[in-house]
Amino acid sequence: MKTTGTSKEAFETGCCPRFDPGPWQEKEQVFNEKLFLKDHVKNVFHIPLDFGKVMERDMALVQKAGAQTDAFVLTDENSLWGADVYVGVDKEIPGAEMVRLSGTFLSKVFEGPFSKMNSFVKEMDAFLRAQNKKSHKNYFGYPYCPNCAKAYGTNYVVILAQV
Repeated sequence: MKTTGTSKEAFETGCCPRFDPGPWQEKEQVFNEKLFLKDHVKNVFHIPLDFGKVMERDMALVQKAGAQTDAFVLTDENSLWGADVYVGVDKEIPGAEMVRLSGTFLSKVFEGPFSKMNSFVKEMDAFLRAQNKKSHKNYFGYPYCPNCAKAYGTNYVVILAQV
């Protein structure tokens, strides 16, 4: 699923499209030089402080470039004090840091509040063990912003474990 700043009004909320967990539930995802706009958010104990502002800035760059984005954002929770944010895009975005990710990932979808994140990670680890796999790095996908999660009545988290 792709989205651009110009097609948002087609979504029920005017913001995030409805998420279909099917393609992400216990599936293998292969990234081959997948292009991402990379940014950084400030956190306090993994709670983002400026996520909305960072996303507004990034989406403005994407829209200005006439690019399309993936339906949700990946984060690398690499510190208690910050996280790297990855927005999948279909072309280079002027003025943004761009990175390419490659690898094989196992993905699993979880539903519930962010306060359950520790249990989601433990469940993901058990899923990986059952597959005789071990994660080298976890990325977290958030298909909905907080307002859309409230509007749709559900909050999804997708964990992508690089194996």
